[in-house]
Amino acid sequence: MTWSKYGEFLIFAVVLILIPGPDFAVVTKNTIAGGRRRGRWTALGVATSNLVQGTAAACGLGALILRAQPVFTAIKWAGVVYLAYLGAQAIRSAIRGQYEPVGGDRPAAGGRAFTGWRQGFLSNITNPKVLVFYLAVLPQFLGPGVAIGWLLTLAWSHAVLGLAYLFVLTAGIHGARDLLLRRKVRRSLDATTGAVLIGFSARLATEHA
Repeated sequence: MTWSKYGEFLIFAVVLILIPGPDFAVVTKNTIAGGRRRGRWTALGVATSNLVQGTAAACGLGALILRAQPVFTAIKWAGVVYLAYLGAQAIRSAIRGQYEPVGGDRPAAGGRAFTGWRQGFLSNITNPKVLVFYLAVLPQFLGPGVAIGWLLTLAWSHAVLGLAYLFVLTAGIHGARDLLLRRKVRRSLDATTGAVLIGFSARLATEHA
């Protein structure tokens, strides 16, 4: 492993992170609903999941999960159900169109902070494609017999870059929150976010390991 290879990985990771996925949709939904703090807690949940899966892959646990087909399938279908559940919540909110008046940034204390973190963590930890990424892509940047330290460095670098991107996303959404909280705009965003999450759920359900 060389520093030039590490730089190539960072560039690849940034490009991959910029492609919107379920994490993008969940962080967007929570930032609009609960403000910047809740959005950040959601981003932290995603990053925590990335650290867990990246560490598991580096330590060889990820390969065991992939080989244990019933476990891998259970994780996949948990992800399908959870994304569909979040999407249905957003669509139900759009249909009802009943939103609490919000001023400034809602505090993210107590249950709301944990809810944001939990949704970010669960939406990511139940996405088997994240584990496959760590197992299939990371070795492409490493030579044979590489130390586990480099595996962890690549995995954790991806998690940190993803967290930084989601923090920037949260700040941008929060900056436009006055516009996004208008009832018509909010209903449209909830409907769109819900449809996107259900779409990710359906795509995950139809993919083969």
